[in-house]
Amino acid sequence: MQIGIVARLDVHKAIELAGEVADFLINKDIDIFLDSSVVEKLDKYHDFAKDLQDMDVDVIIAIGGDGTILRTQSFIDGKNIPIFGINMGTVGFLTEIGPEETFHAIKEVLNGNYFIEERTRLEVWHNREVAPALNEVVLMTRKPAKMLHLEIRVDDEIVEELRADGLIIATPSGSTAYSMSAGGPIVDPRVNAFIIVPICPFKLGSRPTVVSGESVISVKLLREGKKAIAVIDGQFEEEINYMEEIIFKKSDQNAYFVRLTKEFYKKVREKLMKGGIGLE
Repeated sequence: MQIGIVARLDVHKAIELAGEVADFLINKDIDIFLDSSVVEKLDKYHDFAKDLQDMDVDVIIAIGGDGTILRTQSFIDGKNIPIFGINMGTVGFLTEIGPEETFHAIKEVLNGNYFIEERTRLEVWHNREVAPALNEVVLMTRKPAKMLHLEIRVDDEIVEELRADGLIIATPSGSTAYSMSAGGPIVDPRVNAFIIVPICPFKLGSRPTVVSGESVISVKLLREGKKAIAVIDGQFEEEINYMEEIIFKKSDQNAYFVRLTKEFYKKVREKLMKGGIGLE
């Protein structure tokens, strides 16, 4: 087995843990690659350095929060490499375990006691195919306190002409991220669906909508003189101009995660409580 290691670069403890994981795996004669950016921070393991986008391994251990997972996925797009997340962020819905469980969990993976979970991604088109989303695409203005005027279609049927601060198109994975904060529902990742969530809509009747995962969603910018930006998983931006359409549909390429348990709802409850939202 070959294993890649990446880590959140702005948290010293995450970088330290990456080094400890590297030592642990080397001592077990596992072939490893360590993200070049992490090697620079540690100033050691130079013989194991490899840029993330060049890794072709069996598993990538990502040490950080959901942002680290999303960044990792964007660099390995199309390779179908499963990611094993160790949470060093705040809530971390996409990560599997806490740092205190790291080495026990890695032993379980090395012993084959894990399964691979598939997560749906969102294909995004704007005159061309742009980066796919694992969590969500957020449409917003570049200027605070300015509204967008949008036409939303699902399978060529108009769903809404919307005036709002923005719009979120989310996958089930993204239903526990920005979409949830904006009032969208939590959706089990096994559900074949996407979520359309207005951000602070002018009309109170504009509510979140769950649509089939087989649908094609298109959003058109209706207000002349205003531009929008589409922010994809917080990683990439695409500028949208007046009367241009941005189109969303299910990607043919899923994301893959190494999991030790199948307890989705238990994990959601625990993460929400850690994030400051108590569930009775």
